[in-house]
Amino acid sequence: MGRIHLTERQWAFIYPLLPPPARTGRPRADDRRTIEGILYMLITGCRWQDLPSEYGAPTTVWRRLRRWGEDGVWERMWRAALATLDQQSKLDWSIAFLDGSFAPAKKGGEKVGVTKKGKGTKWMVVVEGNGLPLGFHLDRATTAEVRLAEVTLDTISVHRPRGRPRQRPEKLVADRGYDSAGFRHALRGRGIRMCIPPKRRPAKWKAKRGRPVVARKEEYRQRFTVERSFAWLGNFRRLLIRWEHLFSVYRSFFIVAVLLLCLRRVA
Repeated sequence: MGRIHLTERQWAFIYPLLPPPARTGRPRADDRRTIEGILYMLITGCRWQDLPSEYGAPTTVWRRLRRWGEDGVWERMWRAALATLDQQSKLDWSIAFLDGSFAPAKKGGEKVGVTKKGKGTKWMVVVEGNGLPLGFHLDRATTAEVRLAEVTLDTISVHRPRGRPRQRPEKLVADRGYDSAGFRHALRGRGIRMCIPPKRRPAKWKAKRGRPVVARKEEYRQRFTVERSFAWLGNFRRLLIRWEHLFSVYRSFFIVAVLLLCLRRVA
């Protein structure tokens, strides 16, 4: 595969967000080359020992990925990109979509659950109207998606020049797997309108209390947006199958992926 590199515009955005180098000790490896090595691993999904030498030593790239993930550097970059897109009016807050997906973990590892599909990690992603991830949560595959829904919404935080970060879309669309009285109550408490179809029930079943549940078809038909977002994430081969034993390393790869999706939209 050809060389993978950051564009000048992407590097100009990232560079001011890099942590300052240490004043003592050995100087750290070239930042741009190392980050491009992380992107090569993320996009190609190759083994660490197969990383081309032009990106530096595989151990150096791995350590940078892990350390900056644990220090929150990747997440700060991603949230800065979201804030920039929001200022450029490129985020559609009028509607959002929530869904989950499954990544098999062939060798197991931290936060890996065993399901009928095998061992794996669950992705929970909430995207805005154009499909860009506003928030995400990774967990064991054994946990039901509806139980992770509120935790995923809690990860939405887009900073603005004035006031508090924006954390709520106007409306949330999800499939019938999220048809839960508790989750609907939580959305009402957040002031978020919802489009969630009811679960299939026997023909004679009648609700004993509460208002009838209605899901508008024209809004629900737009749910392909989140499926398309999963397809975008699927282009990063290192995410499709989890080979990392350490959860922090796999999560760092995931954050770099959503960061790159946002950087491609920044003007």
